[in-house]
Amino acid sequence: MSVVDRAADIPATATRTGYVRWVVCALIFFATTVNYIDRQILGILAPTLQKEIGWNEIQYGNIVTAFYAAYALGLLLVGRILDRIGTKIGYAAALIWWSLAAMATALARTPFGFGVARFALGFGEAGNFPAAIKTVAEWFPKRERALATGIFNSGSNVGAIIAPAVVPWIALSLGWQWAFILTGAIGFTWLVLWIWLYQPLERHPRVTAAERDYIRSDPAEAMTPVSWLRLARVRQTWAFAVGKFLTDPIWWFYLFWVPKFLNEKHGLTLGQLGAPLITIYLVADVGSIGGGWLSSALIKRGWSVNSARKLALLVCAILVVPAVFASKVPGLWFTVAIAGTALAAHQGFSANLYTLVSDMFPKKAVGSVAGLGGMFGYIGFSLFSALTGLILQRWTNKNYLPVFIMCGSAYLVAFGLIQLLAPRLERANVDDDPAFGATPG
Repeated sequence: MSVVDRAADIPATATRTGYVRWVVCALIFFATTVNYIDRQILGILAPTLQKEIGWNEIQYGNIVTAFYAAYALGLLLVGRILDRIGTKIGYAAALIWWSLAAMATALARTPFGFGVARFALGFGEAGNFPAAIKTVAEWFPKRERALATGIFNSGSNVGAIIAPAVVPWIALSLGWQWAFILTGAIGFTWLVLWIWLYQPLERHPRVTAAERDYIRSDPAEAMTPVSWLRLARVRQTWAFAVGKFLTDPIWWFYLFWVPKFLNEKHGLTLGQLGAPLITIYLVADVGSIGGGWLSSALIKRGWSVNSARKLALLVCAILVVPAVFASKVPGLWFTVAIAGTALAAHQGFSANLYTLVSDMFPKKAVGSVAGLGGMFGYIGFSLFSALTGLILQRWTNKNYLPVFIMCGSAYLVAFGLIQLLAPRLERANVDDDPAFGATPG
């Protein structure tokens, strides 16, 4: 039996152990919400900015690609930095960077200027998810990690709900520049709370002995750093990286291109985008928490970690498939229903995919692996975004069907490859011992 499977044998505590870990979860939920508000703005304002700035589909695709190229580069670096300096300082520095970059977007006046601003934003925002995943690994035992991940990951949906609710009003009332300035400033509220409330587990004054023991109920781990070479030599690293490469682009396609799709197919103006987008991301919120809850609930009922995570991934992958028909169904709200279901399933898939990192790797490597996998996700979207621009501008005259076919099939392909590379979710052998490099059993 693997270390991962043994974690499922630890009985759930029946007593109250403390609440501080959930306060920490709330903080990273808030940070993720801010993160997504800042990146969602461009997609919402795209139809307006396209007319005012004068960019075409390919230029817009390049602007989006600049963000994700920087995000991919940032992920490669940030995960390693977090594993060395810790989450308190690393998380705060990342948020300061991306908040300032978001506000600076108001200065852009050309497609190139927007590309530069979004590049800076992407580099800073890369710190959020590696820091969040590392924080969950440090503050939650395995039986609760998928639920905690689902909760903080739902902040992406909340951010995507808040943005269409407030950004059109700000843009129409004060001008689009103020939409970037005011939303970017929200991050500094989080910064105050983070500095005030967060301390590492070992030094946190409000953590009870019972809660600390509960958090530590998984087997103890060594904390020496792990090299990139060792991570690259195990299949578990590539199982996560492949899953991110294939599925992250789909989420970001919805985030950046669906407002334009609704404008072009259904004629929605900036003032009319709010209700459909809010509905889509409210449904997605249910999927984020529900997907994390499903595998955590199965583990508490005696399922192995492998079986619980894989079932949750498969269910979510199947629920995404109807997205193939999103561009062909009649009526706005049929499109909204399909998009909402697809994003809910994506978020459930994503919550469990992120949790695989802490299932298969020791805490000392979680930030690095999360960053590496995230980098592959954003490389995937950089390619997918450029391809989408070409499909819509040059090849199909704004026919979205080929794009939605890719969106609907990516998750089943990803699930199959994850199963091939990590059939039992065994702990990756990344320690410095003579057995390193042996094929996991």
